[in-house]
Amino acid sequence: MTQAQVLTPVARLSGVSLHYKKAIALEEVTLDLPAACMVGVIGPDGVGKSSLLALIAGAREIQRGRIEVLGGDMAKRQHRQKVCPNIAYMPQGLGKNLYPTLSVEENLQFFARLFGHEAAERRRRIDELTRSTGLYPFLNRPVGKLSGGMKQKLGLCCALIHDPDLLILDEPTTGVDPLARAQFWDLIASSRFGG
Repeated sequence: MTQAQVLTPVARLSGVSLHYKKAIALEEVTLDLPAACMVGVIGPDGVGKSSLLALIAGAREIQRGRIEVLGGDMAKRQHRQKVCPNIAYMPQGLGKNLYPTLSVEENLQFFARLFGHEAAERRRRIDELTRSTGLYPFLNRPVGKLSGGMKQKLGLCCALIHDPDLLILDEPTTGVDPLARAQFWDLIASSRFGG
């Protein structure tokens, strides 16, 4: 990694504001998020953390201000189309990025196909991710029958299936027991540093 890559922020926000009718979610937020590291956004409920993460992910429309992610303006449709496949976003809530009537295997196959992986590569990635999270014995179980912690681990596996350049997790360990939480962070660390 070059010095320029380390110094260039993965995301840059300037004067970002977001309102829901009369409620202010974000007001004039300006910050740089550095690349090649893990960043946490901490604060009490209702202060706009989820709104901020959704804006960075391109999942929410920018109302005011400027947001640059992975080297371009997120207000520009062409840039969003280019970079959103390189962003993995796991929203707050158990299994919000999953299809509850599909099995663990089917969810993972769906996301792997979405990102263009061929059959052998899908199989390799699915087996590797589910073995590292303890989900491998449950490949045929419908997501709707998984515990909260298992849903969170599957959501993470679906987010990591394509080796994203930017991984955005909103309260990822909510409802996850301590052992599963450790597996969860181990998986993030191993994917972050190339296995």
